[in-house]
Amino acid sequence: MTSTLQISRLTKRFQTVEALRDVSLRLELGKRVALLGHNGAGKSTMMKIILGLIPFDNGSVTVCGSAPGSAAARAQVAYLPENASFHPALTGEEQIRYYLALRGEDPKQAMGLLEKVGLAHAARRRMGGYSKGMRQRVGLAQTLIGKPRLLVLDEPTSGLDPVSRRDFYDLLDGLAADGAAILLSSHVLTEVEARTDRIVILSGGHLAAEGTLAELRGQAALPVVLLITPAPGSETALAAAFPQSARTQDGRLRVCCEQARKLPLLSQVTALGAQVADLDVIPPSLEDIYSHFSRRDGQ
Repeated sequence: MTSTLQISRLTKRFQTVEALRDVSLRLELGKRVALLGHNGAGKSTMMKIILGLIPFDNGSVTVCGSAPGSAAARAQVAYLPENASFHPALTGEEQIRYYLALRGEDPKQAMGLLEKVGLAHAARRRMGGYSKGMRQRVGLAQTLIGKPRLLVLDEPTSGLDPVSRRDFYDLLDGLAADGAAILLSSHVLTEVEARTDRIVILSGGHLAAEGTLAELRGQAALPVVLLITPAPGSETALAAAFPQSARTQDGRLRVCCEQARKLPLLSQVTALGAQVADLDVIPPSLEDIYSHFSRRDGQ
């Protein structure tokens, strides 16, 4: 697949502080990658390097086949900061028309872009009266100008309500389907868990883990939880079947097991037949996985 972002053994120092150390990352067209890490892990530093805002010390970075910050790279990259700021006296439409003109695009596209992000109804209102979520959507509309190949999004759903967040990720899904590569940083792990293709975890400036959610679950080897609902009158018999690894939770039996024991345990539960009324299998969440790799690295 064509790579829009190629980072190899990237290192960045600020005097005696090593913000990034030997980090490698590849992002292909049409893929959505979540960049996770505690405050100070190196996420913002990496984004600034990708955008060409700061230099790096060692390694290599290629953005859409060009050097970061070059005219060729900037023409194909869009960026949305966590807190987007706009002139309060301008309307949403006027702001987007201005950005379109700066990019050499037809200003008449402004209403279409605002409609894509759900702001057509407020396009002619002054942005001084916009909520933070509305300003964030104006920022997202701005990132869509010129159909960029790489979108770099820093906490993009900050200030959005749950419905707007869902609509935002629907829009990202559409952009990825059209071939755009998306790198987004977020602290809302429940959002990115189901709406990204790969996950990158930074810790203390180095790459702690990288892969799909399934791959990270395999690397972390955290236990799986089975919640077994007993049929009426079968509570005691069910508890006796799992004497060591189970405990009662809200009338259900909670059984933890290693990944390798999941299938044998499911077979054991199935063999109980009518004694089991229901069963839920709960794999480790992204929050569990993130905590695991952060603790492993001493954070």
